[in-house]
Amino acid sequence: MSLRERLRAALKEPLVHFLLAGLALFLFFAWRGDAVDPESRTITITEQQVERLAASWAQTWQRPPAQDEIDGLIRDYVKEEVYYREGLRMGLDQDDTIIRRRIRSKMEFLASSELENEAPDDATLQALLDKNPQAYAADARYSFDQIYLAAQDGAAAGAAEMLAALNKGADWQKLGDAISLPRSPEAVDRTRIATEFGEDFAASLAGIKPGQWAGPVPSGFGLHLVRMRKVEASAKPKLAEVRQKLENDWRAQTVKDREAKAYQTLLDSYTIRIAKP
Repeated sequence: MSLRERLRAALKEPLVHFLLAGLALFLFFAWRGDAVDPESRTITITEQQVERLAASWAQTWQRPPAQDEIDGLIRDYVKEEVYYREGLRMGLDQDDTIIRRRIRSKMEFLASSELENEAPDDATLQALLDKNPQAYAADARYSFDQIYLAAQDGAAAGAAEMLAALNKGADWQKLGDAISLPRSPEAVDRTRIATEFGEDFAASLAGIKPGQWAGPVPSGFGLHLVRMRKVEASAKPKLAEVRQKLENDWRAQTVKDREAKAYQTLLDSYTIRIAKP
């Protein structure tokens, strides 16, 4: 049998037809892109698209796909592309509110994302910092001594007596009840104090003058007597120290303005005609 006859016989086999069709789909598959031409009968799959499919699969299943699984991903992608293009040819995307809204959402995202690399200048960031410096300043730091009074009836009266004794020179380290809290925290910020002692205790520290015992001060555990030793007030930070946080806040605050700017750029390229009744 000649080579030509063998080829003719092979081409009559259904399996060969299937393989050729699959090969054709595989070869003309890949480029889908956002600007799909529904009239095109060519689908091309690039190595980058296969890698993206595999990466998405691996992210879901926490392991790389096997070869047969990659083949399945490609077949599913081809099927989706074929139906997508046929749907466009049939006009199924026309006058569909859901599709219009999805495309609008995608375009809004793309339009605003183009401005994500926009960086504010130093003057803009400095103005934002000057407007609310405390939002970017580090917490004040406190160094103090504390005496714990167990949470029980009469604790407030006992605190008053103990406070009088301290003012007369009593040894504070021999007073109070045991608790698993530091007796003399050193240069700790308000956030840490609130975590260890409670928000009420942390809020009370700002009103205590250094050098004298005060109280009783409530905490999440009961009452305390407190002697403030040192307060390191928070200072206005420098621009370089908080630049990243300022940039993040600037982007969050101006996202609507930037979306409007992107839309206006697109709108300016259109001619709008409105027929009013």
